[in-house]
Amino acid sequence: MGFIQNLGLPQLALIAFIVLLLFGVGKLPQVGEGLGKAINNFKNAIGKSEEK
Repeated sequence: MGFIQNLGLPQLALIAFIVLLLFGVGKLPQVGEGLGKAINNFKNAIGKSEEK
């Protein structure tokens, strides 16, 4: 995940623009909600595996 730390503001703006083009304004809340749930599930899975 080191490449994520190297992303600057211009790269993040470009990614956001591409996502906006792909999904449109109407679908962004659904995409954000799905992404948030996926991140939470990933964190929970990592936390459970570290407890063992």
